[in-house]
Amino acid sequence: MPSPTILVTHPAFALHPTPRGHPESPERISATLPFLRSSLPKTIRWIEPGPGTSDLLRSVHTEGHIRRIEEASRDGLVLLDQGDTYAGPHSFDTALLAVGAVTTAIDRVASGEATNAFALLRPPGHHARANAPMGFCLFNTVAVAARYVQKEHGCRRILILDWDLHHGNGTQEIFEEEASVLYISLHEHPLYPGTGSAREQGRGEGEGFTLNLPMKPGSGDAEYRAAFEEKVIPAADAFQPDFVLVSAGFDAHRDDPLGNLQLSEEGFAAMTRGIRGVAERHCQGRLVSVLEGGYQIDALGRSLHAHLCALEER
Repeated sequence: MPSPTILVTHPAFALHPTPRGHPESPERISATLPFLRSSLPKTIRWIEPGPGTSDLLRSVHTEGHIRRIEEASRDGLVLLDQGDTYAGPHSFDTALLAVGAVTTAIDRVASGEATNAFALLRPPGHHARANAPMGFCLFNTVAVAARYVQKEHGCRRILILDWDLHHGNGTQEIFEEEASVLYISLHEHPLYPGTGSAREQGRGEGEGFTLNLPMKPGSGDAEYRAAFEEKVIPAADAFQPDFVLVSAGFDAHRDDPLGNLQLSEEGFAAMTRGIRGVAERHCQGRLVSVLEGGYQIDALGRSLHAHLCALEER
């Protein structure tokens, strides 16, 4: 029998606080878990994460940044930037647990215990820079994951596919001078954070290892399918990754309040099948996806269900 798909999560991901009415709310976890438990195929295994550590954060983030988030989490709710990124009681511990979730998922997949895995966690991470929080993100979880795969499992070439509504500026910035990480992003443009033009292709040794695919407002399943067939899959196949990571944001859904894209649940499932095929061709199916955005709770639940079912298909 093939190894299962695993879902790594914990109810404690709802403990990171945000102000009432904030899009990145605890309900993204607390309201989604019951729906997934009742509706997902029983062949998907649920596991809880092991602990994360500050040492893992140091592979990506400065000591000053880590200390700032830890100190902010000792007080009441604190605004960390000029916009909408908060920390409060439990935030640092929740962010460490998020790191534990992705490393647990990676370990299970790398060992062959699981075919692939999804880490259902918060807060999201792809906007976080090496030395600063940004855009709801405290630490860049997928960047930590890439470093971990390289160091602990000897995988040199890491593909990060990011289909969140927003460009993952933090992830791009962390790896833009490296040829060992191919970063591919599909995102609405123009939109926050203002980065991610097609001209941004990496720097120095990393030139050519950043592929930005800005999507026009109103783009939906057909436009994403074309981008996958014409750009994403050819670039990923040429790179021949040793491990695949997905920054799986679901705020490009047509019902999400933060953007103007028109993806459906089937659109996310189709992208999942496409990138899963890349992993199967080049790295024995080794793929871990990580929750980023997705702020309309019902649409998030349905999109997660579609994503996980596409990962689990045999």
